[in-house]
Amino acid sequence: MLTLHDITYQHPNRDLLFSGLNLSLNPNDKIALTGNNGVGKSTLLKILSGQLLPASGSVKAASIPYYVPQLLDDYNELSIAEVLHLKDKLKALQEILAGEVRDENLAILDNDWDFEARCQQAFACWNLNGLDLAQKMNTLSGGQKTKVFLAGIRIHQPEIVLMDEPSNHLDRESRMLLYEEIKSSRQTLMVVSHDRELLNLLDVVAVLAQDGISFYGGNYEFYAAQRAIESAAFDQTLRSKEKALRKAKEVERSALARQHKLDARGKRKQEKAGIPTIMMNTLKNNAEKSTSRLKGVQAEKLDNIAQELSQLRKDVPGIDRMKMDLAASALHTGKILVSAKDINFGYDGWPLWKEGLSFQLRTGDRLAVKGPNGSGKTTLIKMILGSLQAQSGTIERATFQAIYVDQDYSLIDPALTVYEQAQQFNSGALQEHEIKLRLNRFLFTKSHWDKPCSGLSGGEKMRLILCALTIGNQSPDLIVLDEPTNNLDMQNIEILTAAINEYKGTLLVISHDHYFLNQINVEQDMEIKIPCFDRQS
Repeated sequence: MLTLHDITYQHPNRDLLFSGLNLSLNPNDKIALTGNNGVGKSTLLKILSGQLLPASGSVKAASIPYYVPQLLDDYNELSIAEVLHLKDKLKALQEILAGEVRDENLAILDNDWDFEARCQQAFACWNLNGLDLAQKMNTLSGGQKTKVFLAGIRIHQPEIVLMDEPSNHLDRESRMLLYEEIKSSRQTLMVVSHDRELLNLLDVVAVLAQDGISFYGGNYEFYAAQRAIESAAFDQTLRSKEKALRKAKEVERSALARQHKLDARGKRKQEKAGIPTIMMNTLKNNAEKSTSRLKGVQAEKLDNIAQELSQLRKDVPGIDRMKMDLAASALHTGKILVSAKDINFGYDGWPLWKEGLSFQLRTGDRLAVKGPNGSGKTTLIKMILGSLQAQSGTIERATFQAIYVDQDYSLIDPALTVYEQAQQFNSGALQEHEIKLRLNRFLFTKSHWDKPCSGLSGGEKMRLILCALTIGNQSPDLIVLDEPTNNLDMQNIEILTAAINEYKGTLLVISHDHYFLNQINVEQDMEIKIPCFDRQS
């Protein structure tokens, strides 16, 4: 059992992240924790794991949770033994084997004489053969670092496991291993992830928002279906409120027109009847007051409906407010952009691939570049774009405009503000108000315009790049996405998916996320598969 009661957390700058938060994890629960970027999912996991203390409230755990972090570079200077909480046990064993059989060392070891063998077995399960517990984490790739933490689950067999984006750096093979571990696990799990395949393996979806946590009793597919129903109901409410506002305006116009006719008719009767001027003025004042009261009543009704409609429009999901409106590529469909024959590239005298790669890239293609981590996918992209030259074979490139969105969003200059960055793409000489209108459309309101790009989240950087593409005068002929979903929450993945589906040009994607590839209609029979060269042979 792991419970949070009335938890409040504030950032060091005193900004409130959430308050009054309550949560219970029961034995064998498998919960997916989702929510928009910045809402506090990672912070909540750290509070549950004991790594962060809340400003108020209580955390109670029946046992110490095991935590798999998202940000792995924070552990670079530690050894594998340290991140797996085995440093003291390893030191005690080494001292005992060296003859220092002290009670302190025996207590630390706690009769766990075979923990090193258990570590190697766990490493082998994650294809980490040959790792040394004394090895520093900075010698490993991102995927290997994640797998070290995942191996710790087998090593320690904890009752409660908390995972923060565990599939982010894993290739397809490693993801499949993770999915099997989750399916077979009898532990209590809470997982933060944007990986739809992984989320569908969990029994409950918990949605974290500013006003608390909502629970949906089913996997992510069930949650998405429920959300679609809620969205349809919201759309109906919005349309009904818009209709009510139009009707209220018509009623106001009709009522005022009818009142004016009655006033005019009454005035004519009064004039014919020869009513004294002083009485005429009194009747006129009464008529004006009556009209004024009518206007006030109608204005109040209109104002109430307009305020309700304004609030509803603020709640419209971001994805529904954005339209790419990209101009079509100037290149005709089917034009050969890149033609490669037997190309290869090497590092330290070793070729990347057993055989050179041969392929053609044509306008309109949607290709997925697939292969295990370290197999040379990014190198291949750089050769396609011309920033690297093939060391063997031939590659011919036509003239085309390309945008490369890498995992670090290098298109974004951290020294610029959001508005300044948008202005950098303004090749069509748009006016300032037009750029700001487009920023608003991509959820960058006035409060964001002077914000430095260095402070943007991954999702915000992706949205700013998409916005910049609409500001440019010409749509790129080729968009290259390198692991585009790694740093995005579900909302921003949906935004990216919708934007890419509106794009009519050529698309090249490196991704291990099969669900995302299916959603953006990548042609599976046009994949470029990379056979990695086995350097051990």
